[in-house]
Amino acid sequence: MNALITFLAAVLLHVSPPADTLRLMFWNLENCFDWIDSGTGRSDTEFSSRGERHWTRKRLKTKLNAISKGILWAASEEGGLPDAIGLAEVENRHVLERLLEETPLRKTGYKILHFDSPDPRGIDVALLYRPSQLRLKTAKACHLYDGDSLLRTRDILLATFEGADGTTLALVVNHHPSKYGGISESEPRRRIAVERLRFLADSLRAEGIENLVALGDFNDTPANTVYQLLEPALKNWAEPLFQKGLGTIKYDGQWELIDMLFASGHLRGQMKILQIPFLMTPDTGHAGEKPLRTYSGPRYLGGVSDHCPIWGTVEWPTR
Repeated sequence: MNALITFLAAVLLHVSPPADTLRLMFWNLENCFDWIDSGTGRSDTEFSSRGERHWTRKRLKTKLNAISKGILWAASEEGGLPDAIGLAEVENRHVLERLLEETPLRKTGYKILHFDSPDPRGIDVALLYRPSQLRLKTAKACHLYDGDSLLRTRDILLATFEGADGTTLALVVNHHPSKYGGISESEPRRRIAVERLRFLADSLRAEGIENLVALGDFNDTPANTVYQLLEPALKNWAEPLFQKGLGTIKYDGQWELIDMLFASGHLRGQMKILQIPFLMTPDTGHAGEKPLRTYSGPRYLGGVSDHCPIWGTVEWPTR
């Protein structure tokens, strides 16, 4: 299996998308921590070799190899490597470096964009991109504020890239506040994140950058009216999938679509949900399958995440 994946990576490395096509992927990697207890918080201790999860170097390596195989499987299904991959729930740059240096992804040429966020669990968003396909112009972390107070949550990552014809496109990676603590407490925080995203879209347009794609874990479905705040600047490409009852995460036997892609209204393309066969498992309590997690409670399963990744194909905007 490993030899096949390595061969597949070598083949895909030489497969480039058409010049007018952009391939994107997003995946919430669910607690992708290193195994070192740096004393920065409860989750950091929990996911360490001496913590209650017994999270070891070997288990991290297994997870990173599964992630790399999942990305390469997606690339084989969709006709080429993603030009950029948004990630959520990664602890630090070290984890990302190991992913790109110690798995079959080492020959794919991806570069890392990552910023430490003020999230109390120590999890961040990140963006991997291929400089052979995307020329980086700028990158920054955008904090969230409730009035003058900094929200201790994940930042929004904003990166701008330039195409061969000089056209600029912005990619925005999101992981909005979760519903932990209840709807009444968490929904205002998610609204702040959505308002921040709309502010970024308006600010970019004022700078002359009209092409924006925002992808990530929004921790809510398209049914929430808060996303009307993004209209008409951004269109939700997840809406048609939501109407079909599809989802990226399974809760109590029901699929929920919380990983989404928004794009400037004039951009064309589509979003897909990827169910990677070897990272799915029977849903023993309900019908069908569900994503194979790394842990179920305290029990180690050896999977990657409770989220399915999403895939976006965007027609590259031209002048």
